[in-house]
Amino acid sequence: MTEGTISAAAEGGDTLTRLEQEGEIAADYLEGLLDIADLDGDIDMDVEADRAAVSIISDTASRDLQKLVGRDGEVLEALQELTRLAVHRETGDRCRLMLDIAGFRAKKRTELAELGAKAAAEVKSTGEPVKLDPMTPFERKVVHDAVAAAGLRSESEGEEPQRFVVVLPA
Repeated sequence: MTEGTISAAAEGGDTLTRLEQEGEIAADYLEGLLDIADLDGDIDMDVEADRAAVSIISDTASRDLQKLVGRDGEVLEALQELTRLAVHRETGDRCRLMLDIAGFRAKKRTELAELGAKAAAEVKSTGEPVKLDPMTPFERKVVHDAVAAAGLRSESEGEEPQRFVVVLPA
């Protein structure tokens, strides 16, 4: 191994260690929140796409966790920001952690990937750009990835909270 390869491997290990630490801090914070709210749920941690990913799951089909998701994921978004702040407070570093509760984001990701693929198919058949409804940054990212996988390009336009994706011809 060359010196550059060793340093890149060490940096990759450091990044993984840092993301695992972020996940641990987030899990502790969320466990405390679940205790305070007297809700049942298990915490699952992973590292996906250079981000710590933390999920709150339940063995039962309990509607309790749905309270933590809220209407259209609004409560989930707020909890994710609070969790990121808790991690930032402990580490001093900006955190890009993704939080999922009761599989809401996983389901949403599937729906948005299908939306992006359909929009890309429409653009391919008509040759005209397609503007989608306003979305959160998470939602836009999923759509951009789906459009890129279909071989087209997309851009975000507008200002938050009305920022939206435009799928463009090749």
